[in-house]
Amino acid sequence: MTERRRLAVVVWAVLVSQVFLYPGLEGLVGALGGGNSILARTWFLVAEFGAFVTVAVVWGLASDALGRRTPLVVAGALGGAASYLGVAFAPRLGVGFDGVLALRVLGGAFTIGAFSLSITKLMDLSGGHGRNMGAAGAAIGFGAALGSTTGGLLSTIDPLAPLYAGAVVLGEAALLAATVPDRTPEGGIELAPLLDRLRGRPALLVPYAFGFIDRLTAGFFALTGVAYFTDAFDVGPAVAGVTLALFFLPFAALQYHMGQFSDRVGRFVPVVVGSLLYGVTIIAVGLAPVFVLAAALMVVVGVCGAAVAPATMALVTDLVPASERGAAMGGFNVFGSLGMLSGFLVGGVVTDRYGFLAAFLTAGGLEIAIALVASRSVYRMADGQLWATEEG
Repeated sequence: MTERRRLAVVVWAVLVSQVFLYPGLEGLVGALGGGNSILARTWFLVAEFGAFVTVAVVWGLASDALGRRTPLVVAGALGGAASYLGVAFAPRLGVGFDGVLALRVLGGAFTIGAFSLSITKLMDLSGGHGRNMGAAGAAIGFGAALGSTTGGLLSTIDPLAPLYAGAVVLGEAALLAATVPDRTPEGGIELAPLLDRLRGRPALLVPYAFGFIDRLTAGFFALTGVAYFTDAFDVGPAVAGVTLALFFLPFAALQYHMGQFSDRVGRFVPVVVGSLLYGVTIIAVGLAPVFVLAAALMVVVGVCGAAVAPATMALVTDLVPASERGAAMGGFNVFGSLGMLSGFLVGGVVTDRYGFLAAFLTAGGLEIAIALVASRSVYRMADGQLWATEEG
């Protein structure tokens, strides 16, 4: 198996372990003592992603400074596996829901290291930035697709079963990650000059902003989307998981090719046009009057998302030299994790106060807004003007 494929499998494994929990989240949170409200589910997810936000850049900076990423990926995956087991055993040990949330924070701090640095190791490979980020995007999509379907089935057996499965998958990811050699610049670099250089690259805020909104929609579907399908159309967790997979399968299957496409034609069309279509189709799901139409629209949402994700990550790679990729991708994942966290909060709070339609209008509207606001900047990047500015 090539290095690219092994790294993609590690990224895939991290996503599988996370998404295992989403379809049966209501039963899982109830079994852990959190009750059955959508806000309890929101905090369960927010705890993990809050840690993602806090430490993602720390992992990237550490890997750039050390000039090594593989040991950190292994440590992150093993720590995440241990945290999943800790949460699963919490009820037997008499740990309350507050303790569970603390374990989720600890697990998130480890898991983001495995996730972010695996993607960074893909950035270190040759072969085209779009192609490498397409591999990462495909791994994310297939991981989410398998996680949603399998997690829904596991939750019908035992609400805690997705946690045990997640721990196993992360443990296996650690073993596989240990076989991938480092391709980082030799010797590492000093942290202070690195931070100065990243602060001097304001153009990174453009892909970071797209990453924030794109992950917001992912967080929105993980929490509010599942609640929408189960509550509005009265389907069980297994069917809700399959419905999520209708988004994630085309999202995964098309990303590698969409990444290559962005290498050939530039980033503007997949990022800006793709984001506009993505936002429109998200709103359309919330307007669907029947389950069959809503499920069919999830496929269209997946296709649009596949156009956006790899090109957005490739923009990060385009804008920094190899020696700064760990911190740059760490920053991207901070914004992405903030987006996921915001997606949980926006979806949960807006749905709780105003209903599902208002939540879908908010999520889709934000995706449309970022495409319109940032379109000129992306066009300049695609036209080659900003690279010269950044490197000059």
